Amino acid sequence: MNPDSLDLLSAYLFWDTDRSQLDWDLDRALIIHRILEYGQIKDWLILTHHFDMNTIVEEAKRFRDLDPKALSFISTIANISPTEFRCYSERQSSPPHWDF
Repeated sequence: MNPDSLDLLSAYLFWDTDRSQLDWDLDRALIIHRILEYGQIKDWLILTHHFDMNTIVEEAKRFRDLDPKALSFISTIANISPTEFRCYSERQSSPPHWDF
């Protein structure tokens, strides 16, 4: 199997998407977002094999929403303050109704 194949990623990450139509570069934001929020360590390792940390972080900085645990993970592993991520400031101003 091709090491750049999206088939190596956990199938549940793209349950609502036809994986054969995904492209690492064109769908970079979707792939990074899903792996950060729902991926396993093997998915993370595949992601870091395909993209460098700077690319992953720059993409993550633009996300409007990101699970607090995923935000903590990416900010810690990249040694960047969570306040530098767009989702941090937008989450603070409009938390989802189910968070108490």
